Amino acid sequence: MSLITETNQQYYQGAQGFRGDNVETSFKTTFNTDLILGNFDPENINYSLNNFKLYTSSTGLPGDYEEYITEFFVVNNAIEFTNPPATGLYIVVQLKKLDGGLYGNDEIDKAFGQTVEDNYGGYSYITLEDVIDNFMVGYVGSGKLIQRAKKSDILFFAKRGLQEFSYDTLKSVKTSELTIPQNLTLALPQDYVNYVRTSWTDRNGIKHIIYPTNNLTNSPYYTNIQDSKGVPTQDNFGENVEGTSIIQERWHSNSDPDLNDYLAENPDTLGFKFRGNGDFIYGNYRGQYGLDPQYAQKNGYFNLNEREGKMSFSSGLVGELILLEYISDGLAYDTDTKIPKMAEEALYAHILHAVISTRANQPEYVVQRLKKERSAKLRNAKIRLSNIKTGEIAQVMRGKSKWIKH
Repeated sequence: MSLITETNQQYYQGAQGFRGDNVETSFKTTFNTDLILGNFDPENINYSLNNFKLYTSSTGLPGDYEEYITEFFVVNNAIEFTNPPATGLYIVVQLKKLDGGLYGNDEIDKAFGQTVEDNYGGYSYITLEDVIDNFMVGYVGSGKLIQRAKKSDILFFAKRGLQEFSYDTLKSVKTSELTIPQNLTLALPQDYVNYVRTSWTDRNGIKHIIYPTNNLTNSPYYTNIQDSKGVPTQDNFGENVEGTSIIQERWHSNSDPDLNDYLAENPDTLGFKFRGNGDFIYGNYRGQYGLDPQYAQKNGYFNLNEREGKMSFSSGLVGELILLEYISDGLAYDTDTKIPKMAEEALYAHILHAVISTRANQPEYVVQRLKKERSAKLRNAKIRLSNIKTGEIAQVMRGKSKWIKH
């Protein structure tokens, strides 16, 4: 069978139509996306959980479709009516779409959401469930390296492989658009593992990289309240009493001009050599000797507060729109458990080596061969996913010989 099962209308518009015959009560949809039904009644609190809307029309003409809000059910991606729809009745299942789709007569009837957009580009991925099923068919059975294996074991090694691949192989960088509030702190995303880059954007949407504070400041993990002798105090349960961080308060309370003045008056703090002509400006160093490159910028700073799970920013960034780029482990949400097809073979090799290497009495030469195959296929996956194009490399190299005169 072909791998593409959706029609163009299903893929681009997120819609699939049926006709009633006064007999059939079940209408099976064939979207790549599973239907989610919280409730058919718009007045019910679970109605917002739906990822689609159901419309009907007696004529099938544009503007004549109305949302169907009588009781129906969803069973295995099939719409189940309590009574058979009338003969000739037009029925349309519309997945939620950013523009609301083509059906519904007013804004409230439109199917607003992004279920359709989430499916765009999905052909370049394979689900974790399919990887496991394919592995059981291709690598487990009589006459194969793995004679028998529990599906739960394969699932474990597949998830571990997906986690490892997510850190340095897969395209698992996520981006979040956020505005820095007055308190200069933002909570880390729920599926955050590590940051890649943080930038603020100007009115043209151009990114300006925000750098970590490094040696400028840090957020303490423990903020114990001390007595007059410097000994931490305890509460009634014998636990140390925690207070707010004074260091954090001082960092947030300073302004960029104050920081500039301090660095100008105390150049040795960060290894700067002050020119002495009165024109030292923080972020505009004008060729000063002894400059530490990590501070030679004026885009501001951020600092990770591990204790509170937050990211703190310097005062000059308040109100700025930032773009936080970070990596997850690929397992936080169901939508994450998709593997690029270019890395599919590498994941099979990882699972095969993991299964064989953890079993007793396996020949060492077999384990080592599988290890080499895993490394080779992982290397191939990295090259494929790097998305390097020879044309783009040539374009960059041609520009190396240009001399811009002014």
